[in-house]
Amino acid sequence: MPQSRTRTVVVLAAGEGKRMKSALPKVLHPLLGRTLVGHVLAAAAPAAADRTLVVVGHGADQVAAHLAEVAPDAVPVLQAEQRGTGHAVRIAVEAISDAEGTVVVLNGDVPLLRPETVTALVEAHETAGAAATVLAAEVADPRGLGRIVRDARGGLEQIVEERDATAEQRAIREINAGIYAFDARLLRGALGKLSTDNDQGEEYLTDVFGLLSAAGEAVAVHVAADATETLGCNDRVELAALRRLLRDRVNADWMRAGVSILDPETTWIDVTVRLERDALVDQNTQLRGSSVVAGGATVGPDVTLIDTMVGAGATVLRAHAVQAEIGPEASVGPYAYLRPKSRLARKAKVGTFVETKNAAVGEGSKVPHLSYVGDATIGEQSNIGAATVFVNYDGVAKHHTTIGSHARTGADNMFVAPVTVGDGAYTAAGSVIIKDVPPGALGVARGEQRNIDGWVERRRPGTAAAEAASRASAGAGAPVAGEGEGLHVVGGAGERDSTSGDTAIE
Repeated sequence: MPQSRTRTVVVLAAGEGKRMKSALPKVLHPLLGRTLVGHVLAAAAPAAADRTLVVVGHGADQVAAHLAEVAPDAVPVLQAEQRGTGHAVRIAVEAISDAEGTVVVLNGDVPLLRPETVTALVEAHETAGAAATVLAAEVADPRGLGRIVRDARGGLEQIVEERDATAEQRAIREINAGIYAFDARLLRGALGKLSTDNDQGEEYLTDVFGLLSAAGEAVAVHVAADATETLGCNDRVELAALRRLLRDRVNADWMRAGVSILDPETTWIDVTVRLERDALVDQNTQLRGSSVVAGGATVGPDVTLIDTMVGAGATVLRAHAVQAEIGPEASVGPYAYLRPKSRLARKAKVGTFVETKNAAVGEGSKVPHLSYVGDATIGEQSNIGAATVFVNYDGVAKHHTTIGSHARTGADNMFVAPVTVGDGAYTAAGSVIIKDVPPGALGVARGEQRNIDGWVERRRPGTAAAEAASRASAGAGAPVAGEGEGLHVVGGAGERDSTSGDTAIE
């Protein structure tokens, strides 16, 4: 008869992971958007456990704090002294003495485990009415792993740790994945009978299978369809290998879902990222955190997006963005940096060598190049001239700048916040704007130009510049009639303007 559907999940996350050589507990090392233990908890979630316990030990406070962030319903259980997997599970079971039904036990360092595999294990266990079921896998190189020893009928005889295995048993390539399903009542009884009579002097959880089998209870093996799901992590080399495997899996899933990834080997996408059909991801691109890329958008090459939204049809090229919003059909880059709370509306542009922070760029507005826009609001269809700085910090507090719609600001402007440039206003090139510019006005804030004739020849005689100036002066002819027409010339205190042209303003 199938067992009760009541379920408890126990995740073993108490080990130090000495070979990682890290101050960070092994299970907290990151892997494409989640920690190792975070991946395991995500894989266990579809099992619909009534409660989830995580056995913590080394770095217990750090692990518990992480659990509070990513799995607040999970209960940490302290294993103050690490005395083996059997000891860890016994501590967890003692913390839930009323547990019935199925207890699922998972190692906290198997990040490639799929939810479908956990669900299949639990369902096979409960359908068979087994006392205990182990997840196994066939691997090419079983070194360092426990072996599944079967009897003459193909059933489970015992699980042997490699340190305690005979030469014949070490030749077996079917390994224990460290993932189990148990009948709660029978598990509780068997845990109390575990011995430390083994090479490591620890309580092995795997010995439960032998105890239950000797008592006449049914034990079973469920084989994983993909052995890579069972791979654990003991050092940073293995962590890097798991990261590559997960990258390949994630990229393949997205491509099959209708996303174009031009160079999968240089594209790294967190499992928490969401992509829509017909998005295009070019080479050397990292999509991290809660980033979203809408359909028709192009991201890359050479792009990093962290917790960033990219709208439909937008283009992001050689850029870095953190907690930003890039609207539909907007354009970013190359070589742009969008810091938190940067918001680009539809068809907005942030161009080459531009940095933004806490800035809203309105629909169709442009910040084409060589500028810093911080703590600002820019209206619709406005243009910010090259080499513009929004001066937002007075040494104590940040202040806001507002540029209206259909405004044109000159090159090499500084806007000293708080300041407002009204709708349809212009500012002259080279201006330091410290006062509000009314709608439709021209803001000019610079000294009038003064030329000192002959200065180079007098003060820099013998230089190439002086010789060039001398030749030009000697060959200069009479002024051409009408020369200068079509220019827009802005002085310091006044304004001289022709009927067309705007070369002083970009």
